[in-house]
Amino acid sequence: MALDLCGQLCKVILIIFNIVFALLGAAMLGLGLWLRFGANTQGLFDVNFNTQQFVIGVMVLIVLGAVILVVAVFGDYGACNESRGALTGFAVFLSIVCGLVIGAGVIAFIRSDEVGEQMAMFYTTVYAKYLNTGGDPSMMVTLTVMQNWFQCCGLVGALDVLVKKTCPEHSFTGFFTMPACPPAIVDLFKDKAPLVLGLFLGTAALLLLALGCSSQLCKEIKCSRTPAPSSPSYMILSTSTNLPSTPHPDPHPYEDPVVFPPLTLATSADVSVCC
Repeated sequence: MALDLCGQLCKVILIIFNIVFALLGAAMLGLGLWLRFGANTQGLFDVNFNTQQFVIGVMVLIVLGAVILVVAVFGDYGACNESRGALTGFAVFLSIVCGLVIGAGVIAFIRSDEVGEQMAMFYTTVYAKYLNTGGDPSMMVTLTVMQNWFQCCGLVGALDVLVKKTCPEHSFTGFFTMPACPPAIVDLFKDKAPLVLGLFLGTAALLLLALGCSSQLCKEIKCSRTPAPSSPSYMILSTSTNLPSTPHPDPHPYEDPVVFPPLTLATSADVSVCC
């Protein structure tokens, strides 16, 4: 029995969602490993409290990217092959990720000042390492992503020529109005804390949608593989059925039969005597 319309729709949604999820996880994991094992960044992972924010940020990037990639693999395999076991594992992992996203959003909202300062220090470390390494590609990618995300440029704004090629594109007026990144990051987490919380909650809502589709698809797969009950067989009787004729029973089955003596023709002598 094939999936119905609802099951097919959930299957398509899960496949598309997990493809995007896998690309995001692979990008995060690749960037984290690049920053962790790059020739110009390995020294930052020694015991150095000046780069503590950078080390923590890179490790979070690696772990989160790996978890997202594993979850996406489970989801894609379960949806494409209609495997209830893989979909169950996907639902468990996705529930954990959803809880972590909600918890991170709440923490970022409650401790917005501290989170903003830590993020600004992380940016400053990346900025300094980019300049010290003469434009390391991994640092350039990290700077480009952060500056486009926060719509800022360097330590002094658009006038910062040292990282100009990593800054987002801007108009002529934006050349004078684009802020520096450290204060822009702190202000975003401090002044727009509800917006940050809404971003985390929106991400959690998308994860819950995928979780609901996974549960519905599991239910549809179970129903489609359950054999239908066999209908009982009936014998149809017709009024025109010809019944075989049966002999009439003997009315006296236990009486001895009456035996009559055979009749004989009288001889001529007997006839004469009688006369």
